[in-house]
Amino acid sequence: MRGIQAVLFDFDGTLIDGYTAIASSINHVRALHGLGPLPEEEVKRHVGRGPAVLLAGTVGVGDPDANLAAYRAHHPGVMRQETRLMPHGQEVLRSLHAAHFRLGVCSNKPVAFTRELAAWLRIGDLLELVIGPEDVAHPKPAPDMLLAALEQLALPAASVLYVGDMVVDIETARAAGLSVWVVPTGSDTRQTLEQGKPDRLLTSLADLPDLLQR
Repeated sequence: MRGIQAVLFDFDGTLIDGYTAIASSINHVRALHGLGPLPEEEVKRHVGRGPAVLLAGTVGVGDPDANLAAYRAHHPGVMRQETRLMPHGQEVLRSLHAAHFRLGVCSNKPVAFTRELAAWLRIGDLLELVIGPEDVAHPKPAPDMLLAALEQLALPAASVLYVGDMVVDIETARAAGLSVWVVPTGSDTRQTLEQGKPDRLLTSLADLPDLLQR
């Protein structure tokens, strides 16, 4: 991986574990429709493809726009206390930053939530850019976010690595011409990730700095 100058990350399932907070907000919306709560593991399966897909898969009734508005209104009240960094998340970012890699996040999570959580979890100062679905025409798996990041960084695709936790991240990176590594800590299983044929399937996020600096 010589020549890599920047590393872009997905957020949920890659850098943070926000599944408890997401499940809380999903179950709030479900309760508005008289539906019982879903377990966190069931909600987790639907995370990563954007709020509309998340709500369609976990609520599935009512007006989609109203459901999204209810989710967005509820989530700020739970996301800080119910979200934590993935193991080794901060130390990995600090190690890469100290080694002069440029860092960013490209996530289907609403960008305001991503920015607030990055600041709350004390990693915001390590990120040169944070791009969400509101910033581009199409969310992942379209390449728009990664292409926007390349433009902001003024770097070619060959100089940038994308790190995610789902096949949708692999598809997004491929569409943008980036190399992609994945970690089995998110919504997709290790077997599913293997079938997606990433450039590398990591055992842990902690492996990233050493592999990049070989």
